[in-house]
Amino acid sequence: MTVPVCILRAAGTNCDRETAAAVERAGGLPVTVHVNRLLENPRLAREFGVLVVPGGFSYGDDVAAGRIFGNQLRHRCGEELAGLVARGGVILGICNGFQVILRAGLLPGPVGGAREGPVTLTLNASGRFEDRWVWLEAGRTRSPLLEEGERITLPVAHAEGRLFGRAPGAAAALAAAGQVAFRYVDASGRPTGYPGNPNGSEEGIAGLTDPTGRVLGLMPHPERHADPLQHPRWTREGPKAEGDGLRIFRRALAAAKG
Repeated sequence: MTVPVCILRAAGTNCDRETAAAVERAGGLPVTVHVNRLLENPRLAREFGVLVVPGGFSYGDDVAAGRIFGNQLRHRCGEELAGLVARGGVILGICNGFQVILRAGLLPGPVGGAREGPVTLTLNASGRFEDRWVWLEAGRTRSPLLEEGERITLPVAHAEGRLFGRAPGAAAALAAAGQVAFRYVDASGRPTGYPGNPNGSEEGIAGLTDPTGRVLGLMPHPERHADPLQHPRWTREGPKAEGDGLRIFRRALAAAKG
């Protein structure tokens, strides 16, 4: 059975078409939904096995990146989004989508948690927009979307991707709890600083999961490496069977089916 996937967009979202293409390539059925439709009828979430909040600059990143979109989901759709996860569904937030689901309280969780979580995403330590390819290594989590120790390469494109704790040790505590999805590493898998860690995130954290592993947020863009020909070095290194990012979408669909 083909899994229906909600690609949730708002004013300023600009990665919805690439995300829909990656979902379709992975074998899912993408349906682009404007957030206003979900706000009018939160039960619409029950029609989907996977919900993706793609990248962009939702509402112009006014106030803070993802803040307005995240608050809309928190106050109007929180119960239904929690229900989607409880039914075995998957929520994926990419770049601005990561910022959105963090502000919505879906991460680091549990779903419907405190208004201000233990970590936040803010301006890059470099003080500027960063656009480059990076290496990531998956951490030890409960997420069906990840394999511990797996190393992949994806592009980043953001100005507010630096993860830091609101209190000392908060980021390390998430690692100890098994909620660090990805860390920035070098090509050999070793911890790295700038530019391999493009934003200065604490603990080199590039993505998080909730305690169930079914909510995943990450700053790099898996939809921009769904096709192997999207990699800038494919002519020199030879194309792979598929882009590294596609496996995240494949696993999301499999998890929603299972």
